[in-house]
Amino acid sequence: MWLPCGCASKCVVASLSRRVFRSYFHVLGGRRHNIAAFMPESAGFEGVSDCSALQEFSVSNSESFWAAAARQRLSWISPFHTVQDCDLSRGRIKWFEGGKLNVSVNCLDRHVHTCPERVALIWERDEPGSEFKVTYRQLLEMTCRLGNLLRRHGVKRGDCVTIYMPSCPLAVASMLACARIGAAHNVVFAGFSAEALAERIRDAQSSTVITVNQGVRGGKLTELKKTVDTAVQSCPTVQQVFVAMRTENPVAMTAKDVAMEEEMQKEDVVCEPAAMDSEDVLFLLYTSGSTGKPKGLVHTQAGYLLYAALTHRYVFSYHDGDVFGCVADIGWITGHSYSVYGPLANGGTSVLFESTPIYPDPGRYWEMVQRLKINQFYGAPTAIRLLLKYGNQWVHKYDRSTLKTLGSVGEPINTEAWEWYHTVVGDGRCPVVDTWWQTETGGICITPRPSNPDAEIVPGMAMRPFFGIKPALMDTEGEVLTSNHTSGALCIAQPWPGMARTIHNNHQRFIETYCQPYPGYFFTGDGAYRSKEGYYQITGRLDDVINVSGHRIGTAEIEDVVNQCSQVAESAVIGYSHNIKGEGVYAFVVLKKGMDVEEMDLSRQLNDLVSKKIAKYACPDCIQFIQRLPKTRSGKIMRRVLRKVVEQDLNGLGDLSTLDDPAAVQEIIEGHRKLSASLLSYRCVPPRVC
Repeated sequence: MWLPCGCASKCVVASLSRRVFRSYFHVLGGRRHNIAAFMPESAGFEGVSDCSALQEFSVSNSESFWAAAARQRLSWISPFHTVQDCDLSRGRIKWFEGGKLNVSVNCLDRHVHTCPERVALIWERDEPGSEFKVTYRQLLEMTCRLGNLLRRHGVKRGDCVTIYMPSCPLAVASMLACARIGAAHNVVFAGFSAEALAERIRDAQSSTVITVNQGVRGGKLTELKKTVDTAVQSCPTVQQVFVAMRTENPVAMTAKDVAMEEEMQKEDVVCEPAAMDSEDVLFLLYTSGSTGKPKGLVHTQAGYLLYAALTHRYVFSYHDGDVFGCVADIGWITGHSYSVYGPLANGGTSVLFESTPIYPDPGRYWEMVQRLKINQFYGAPTAIRLLLKYGNQWVHKYDRSTLKTLGSVGEPINTEAWEWYHTVVGDGRCPVVDTWWQTETGGICITPRPSNPDAEIVPGMAMRPFFGIKPALMDTEGEVLTSNHTSGALCIAQPWPGMARTIHNNHQRFIETYCQPYPGYFFTGDGAYRSKEGYYQITGRLDDVINVSGHRIGTAEIEDVVNQCSQVAESAVIGYSHNIKGEGVYAFVVLKKGMDVEEMDLSRQLNDLVSKKIAKYACPDCIQFIQRLPKTRSGKIMRRVLRKVVEQDLNGLGDLSTLDDPAAVQEIIEGHRKLSASLLSYRCVPPRVC
């Protein structure tokens, strides 16, 4: 049994189109809105009396808002003298210059002074029904020991340490230890292959890697140390690999390897924190690769931490004593911002989830909610749709009365999944916050909450910009669309502290990708619709927009309609080359378990539904029924893989090791081959099942 070093832990074996849900922040207690109690800084903001006015102030008086928040929310070694120095057209982004601080002090030391025995982390291990709790005092001790160990082995300020570990307390301590001594960290999702890991190590120029002997997920062991061994063979910069023990199984150690826990015990429990400039690098994080070659996005110290803390507290209405359950892996930005930095900066209690939603059964999430008394639950729509397939009984089996807020992240949530999440999981009483943001943004940018106590929530819409965020929709000519009930390219019109600063070793690519498409604006790469009421709905990546006979349609919009069919569990839509239309619509459809249907009849039914809900031009030309979609272990659908299958470019499939189940791809290839061949016998039968 692996125990984190220094941790004396306890082991304990409605209308789908527009249903409006109203709720209120618990801080308001059902009373008249007291904006100063809600956000103390607002007492100094003239004319601000509610959340709507606060958002407007945060945009029109950006420097005043962020300066007040930074002074109130962060502990500084030296105060900043300049709030911001930004020019989006040139890719220059600097916040809180002159200020010095240490992120680990903000996440640990200041809470140890006031509440040392408060639980910081609850590690929900893969083994069902067990958890380890780590207090702030224990996490600080673990972080200091590891920081001293890294320093003793030559890791210095400005270095970048690659971390290849599952979600666990020692992984969090590794991140914070880097921050404490002034090194940047590069966390690589522990499902990546040796080749993918090596690419990220080389690009980050890491001399140090931290890993574990084995990973455990869904009852299966993964040989993480062996993966690192293979990776470092092609990484000449790597000088040392620190190895922790997740399981009791021994692994072969090389000359570069260091037994981490054993060496940590030799270190002192006090580690002097480095005084870091606000714009020093905190971490690199590489995009998952589902949309092309990974980019090493750079986030810096003060601005990122402030934005993560503020969004965590106000989007989810987090209060002292709550248990926050973000089930994302720490290898992704969601895990960074809402499992680690946001909760810990706020002195919160954060759950680290190591397992899968269906291990040992589809009740895993909800049993965990009951046992850990989770108050806010933050997960991916793909997991919600997966659990929806298994029925309500797995949810109703467990007490979920502690839940106060439900969140979704990673992709737009379809209305059926939203309704199920709200009605079944949340018993119709928990607001569902459908959050939109990216690795590039650092934290949540568009979300239904925070808002005024009686403000509506519309299913399937991210809705409202967060404080300091000013969205803009752009047309194809690069002009700003000012009216409502319109769609365009989603940009953000002014900088905010949490945004990425550059792409590691390639600032020109950063400028070309995010700053040049619409000069003076940050281009997100996503499309969005702004409703008549001014709410925002994400329509999908602009490279996931299909142009059918001159009509542009987002794949997410079609998927949302297809998923409304009572027999459909989930779907993925892509565009493909069409001799007549330019692009055709190809839909991959997964049915709910136990469904016995005639595929041709259901295909016609789905086309009728799309025709009715969107337009005839949006109807799928081709529908392939499959058992499962290819997804990364974080739940992202790999549409790139689906495109390669349809294009019959199997040599271009690339590295599939990041998929949760690579066998799904072979099943799709075989199904596509058989059904495509069957089309030749009757050429075209509308609507086609292919």
